[in-house]
Amino acid sequence: MKRIVTIQDVSCFGKCSLTVALPIISAMGIETAVIPTAVLSTHTGGFEGYTFRDLTNDIPDIAAHWKSLDLKFDSIYTGYLGSKEQVRIVSDFFDDFKTPDNFIVVDPAMADSGRLYAGFTDDFVDEMKKLCAKADYMIPNMTEAAFLLGIPYTESYDEEYLKDIMKRLTELGCRLPVLTGVHFDSEKQGAAAYDAESDSMYYSFRENIDCTVHGTGDIFASVFTGAVTLGKSIQETLDISVGFTADCIEATLPHMKEMWYSTCFESCLGKLIEYVNK
Repeated sequence: MKRIVTIQDVSCFGKCSLTVALPIISAMGIETAVIPTAVLSTHTGGFEGYTFRDLTNDIPDIAAHWKSLDLKFDSIYTGYLGSKEQVRIVSDFFDDFKTPDNFIVVDPAMADSGRLYAGFTDDFVDEMKKLCAKADYMIPNMTEAAFLLGIPYTESYDEEYLKDIMKRLTELGCRLPVLTGVHFDSEKQGAAAYDAESDSMYYSFRENIDCTVHGTGDIFASVFTGAVTLGKSIQETLDISVGFTADCIEATLPHMKEMWYSTCFESCLGKLIEYVNK
């Protein structure tokens, strides 16, 4: 059985971060270990008065115990990290648990719609660049890519521009960047990947759904990590990740009033299993 460790926060209600990653990766038939970076009563998108407990100081002790047990992982996957200190600690974790036989996936969850998330600064972006340099795969959206490269954010681009962005992302040190939220028109949206070794671009698209749904980035990154861990090709991995994310959004549309805070991903897990077993 394959084994992944994912490092991100836990929102006890709200379906994002670990409460998305754990069930999705487990449904793909992969043992899933977790390191929670913080515990929140709810996620921060649209909720008020939520509780927050920082677990930064616990991470090194967890890592030390695991190291004493000689635990091994087929992949290491990070999501939202809340501070520069957490990024540095996770970087040390990479150094301790990276092997020639496993790989690292970094979702630099720090920005969207042309803006950094609240509380993040240029200094945080600089630390995230260093973390992405250690990744085999990184999964930014277009906003995060713009901040990582220090270029203006734009929603208007063509394939030539996109490939240039991808090449520049590999210059940070990451072998294979993946961009989410990619679109060349208003009809289709999906993701793109670039393999620097073969100078090849990969794309996957589904019909564009013009709405905002919380947690879809975490869904995509979790499925992507699971699929590459299972040995799927880049094209297969993109197709599975884009397809399942779109399925989750479509399943949520009839329930948007009561499910404004997340997706109905649970009802789609059977499809995910089918995708993986094809």
